[in-house]
Amino acid sequence: MLERINETGAIFFARSDEPWVLSGAAVHISFVGQDGGGERDRTLDGQPVAEINADLTSGIDVTKARPLRENLGIAFMGVITVGPFDISHPVASEMLVAPNPHRRPNTDVLRPWMNGRDLTSRSRNRWVIDFGDRSERDAALYETPFAYALEHVKPMREHSSIAHAPWWQHWRPRPEMTVAIDGLHRYIATPLTSKHRVFVWVDGAVVLDHAAAAFARDDDYTFGVLHSRVHELWALAQGTQLETRPRYTPTTTFETFPFPRPTDTQREAIADAARDLDRLRTGWLNPPGLSDADLAKRTLTNLYNARPTWLAQAHERLDVAVLAAYGWFADIDREDLLARLLVLNLARAAEEATGD
Repeated sequence: MLERINETGAIFFARSDEPWVLSGAAVHISFVGQDGGGERDRTLDGQPVAEINADLTSGIDVTKARPLRENLGIAFMGVITVGPFDISHPVASEMLVAPNPHRRPNTDVLRPWMNGRDLTSRSRNRWVIDFGDRSERDAALYETPFAYALEHVKPMREHSSIAHAPWWQHWRPRPEMTVAIDGLHRYIATPLTSKHRVFVWVDGAVVLDHAAAAFARDDDYTFGVLHSRVHELWALAQGTQLETRPRYTPTTTFETFPFPRPTDTQREAIADAARDLDRLRTGWLNPPGLSDADLAKRTLTNLYNARPTWLAQAHERLDVAVLAAYGWFADIDREDLLARLLVLNLARAAEEATGD
């Protein structure tokens, strides 16, 4: 919408992030003034600026970035179930050993389940019933999970105004994500909305809720680039915001991001730094000998809130390796970094358009 305004006119006034309380809910909204381009005095958040971009920033206009074919089919929003398909670990444990008339195991339709909070806090160890695209007749052969869904899911879905899929199936199952992740023993995940942009490894069997994004990659190099300052700044510039928390959007954020084209040595340096970061974080999250109460406090959110020296050093090492793969200095500032990424994006998009 705002991109179209700047194509035919201009935004001359904007307040990009104003708190607003409506019916008790605290939200953030934006105010925008537009014209045909004749107004020369432009103000953003009370400050005079030369231009106001479509994302209500001044300076580098990253909204001009284009999706890159090389990034398609990798990043996905998680599943939207619509209905209480998720179950506790004790309930799942009983289902997993229950027999079926066709002698198939219930592992066919039971999967570990995580949402954005599970990624940044301690996992709740939830599971999800997932019949995929099976017919009702075939789903019913998984006797105990189907009986649970019949009792808990069907009544809710029959009164749902949005879910038009068969009641025993997820509303948005993301089959393309399932295909992309199939065969990977692990993949990368990040919460869509989070104070800190963190990426984690999850087991290949895990199904992600729609509050998280999945990346169908299992290599340390990709993990490292995603967790670098380069990608974080691009994500902050390209993403949206929910209240005060940045929101990651796989389409505008990941699909437009120009990865470096490293040498083999540079690729391994990034992978090694990424492995070290993950090893140190895992050691901090799960040290031996702590009580359950103390372990509960060891979350990625708390870790990044504190940001101890060892964590800052691990990220600095990773950032240096990633920036070297681009051929850029480690002390590059934000505006220069975004400008170079935008140039790279547009050059790659042009290459793809011409087939070069």
